[in-house]
Amino acid sequence: MSKDTEDLWNVIMPDEGVKAELDLGEPPQEYKDWALKELGELPEVRVQKLDELRNMIYEKGDCDPHRTDDAFLLRFLRARSFIVEKAYKLFVNYYNFKEDNPEFFEDVHLEHLCRVHNIILVPPYREQTGRRILLYRMGNWDPSSVSIPELFQATLVVLELAILEQKAQILGGIAMFDLGGMTLSQALHMSPSLASKMVQVMVSHFPMKIKAIHIVNQSWIFDMIYNCFKPFLDERMKKRIFFHGDDMESLHQHIDPKHLPKKYGGVHEDYDYMDWLRFFATNNTIVKELKSLGYIVDDVRRKLYMNEAQEKGLNELKV
Repeated sequence: MSKDTEDLWNVIMPDEGVKAELDLGEPPQEYKDWALKELGELPEVRVQKLDELRNMIYEKGDCDPHRTDDAFLLRFLRARSFIVEKAYKLFVNYYNFKEDNPEFFEDVHLEHLCRVHNIILVPPYREQTGRRILLYRMGNWDPSSVSIPELFQATLVVLELAILEQKAQILGGIAMFDLGGMTLSQALHMSPSLASKMVQVMVSHFPMKIKAIHIVNQSWIFDMIYNCFKPFLDERMKKRIFFHGDDMESLHQHIDPKHLPKKYGGVHEDYDYMDWLRFFATNNTIVKELKSLGYIVDDVRRKLYMNEAQEKGLNELKV
């Protein structure tokens, strides 16, 4: 990565505060400026490349997409800097991954996110460069209660939701793995096959650019896990992985503590995951998107309705 590109990655964006909502509108001018400089995205380029990508999909016929509208294809073009051939490869990889791993996509309920809320988190705020953080607390994972396919299911739902934001399409995101408390029995569930699938999700088979992966609180057990991943990581990706151990000042060189939980030397509490679910389940655009991907949303809506009805009843009793 060139010095100029590194500087672009680190452009400071306006602080938007804490908000458990996705921004589904047009990106602010700062993001458009970044897209122009880093991705070469201009309105006329966008129109031309969308047509080229769509025509390539129809002509080659390597996959059977559920949609090819502009908004959907734009994610893949932005993820590959508007290089149509690379965007097409990513597009085909995306659908091949679904076909090769049906257990990650079949009968997936949005409510399942509740089961992994203490393992996979997305704080309701961005870090200083405008990116969201996908946080894994693997020490909280109980393999007897939450299976590996369920972890993948939750990760993929979160990524599908995240990529609805044009800000995320433009800037990408950050992954952070807290390995504190991880045991040998947990690590033994890792295999080269699983490592390969995780790298595919993070790097080559989903239209979300990962700007950096931060590893914190790792112990000697991590060496065994990382050895499973090494064969699948190219040099470019290895340079984006940062190991901090329990040195939070090292982490703060990359992520301002103003945008981190207190557990990592930051200022934020762990916010209620139900705030996210409430937004997802009551936003018609998001519900439509999730249903088009085969996800089951209605059970969460019923649960939220029942919870609100119970709260209303309790409040009336207090009065």
